[in-house]
Amino acid sequence: MKNIVILISGRGSNMQAIVEAAIPGAHIAAVIANRPDAAGLAWAAERGIATVALDHKPYASREAFDTELATRIDSFQPDLVVLAGFMRILTPAFTQHYAGRMFNIHPSLLPAFPGLHTHQRAIDAGCKLAGCTVHFVTAELDHGPIVFQAAVPVLDDDTETSLAQRVLAEEHRLYPAAVQAFVEGRLAVDGLRVRHLG
Repeated sequence: MKNIVILISGRGSNMQAIVEAAIPGAHIAAVIANRPDAAGLAWAAERGIATVALDHKPYASREAFDTELATRIDSFQPDLVVLAGFMRILTPAFTQHYAGRMFNIHPSLLPAFPGLHTHQRAIDAGCKLAGCTVHFVTAELDHGPIVFQAAVPVLDDDTETSLAQRVLAEEHRLYPAAVQAFVEGRLAVDGLRVRHLG
C-alpha cells in the first residue's frame, strides 16, 4: 500500500475524486488543510480519513509554516503528497523535501498560463483548446515534469465559468488516474519528461 497525503484549502473536489476512485494499493492516510474552515476536512472526516487543520496565519514566515506542515505530513509516512486546490506558494526547501513524490494539478495546458485566472486568459488569447495538467511539483510555480494532460475545446460562447466547469470535469478524471499510475510504479522521470512504463 502507498500512503497518500492530500493537501487542500477549500472543498477539495479533486481530493474527493481521488478518494471516491478507491484506487487499489492507495491508502489515503490524511487530508490536511491550511484553512480550518475548509469544507473538505469535514467531508474527509465523515469517511474516516485522518484530518489536520493547520492555519498558516499565525506563522511568522512562509518557511516556518512549511517546516511545520512537513512535520505534520511526514507523521503519516507519505509515499505521495497530492496538492488538490492547496492555495499556497511552497518554499524551495519544502518542494525539494518531496521531490519526485508530490503532485499538483493546474487548470491549464502547461506551460501555458501558469498562475491564476487561467480560463479567462485562454479565452482572451483565442485558444482553441484549454485543459488541465498533472505535474510533479518543483520550486518553480506551476512547473515540473508533466504526468498527464487533458484538453477540452474552447467554444465561441464560452465564459470563464463554463470553461472552468468543463475543465474541472477532466481534472476529476485525470487526477485519480495520475495517482493510480504513481501507485502502480508506472512513472519514470527523466529531466522534465515523464515516461510511462508498462
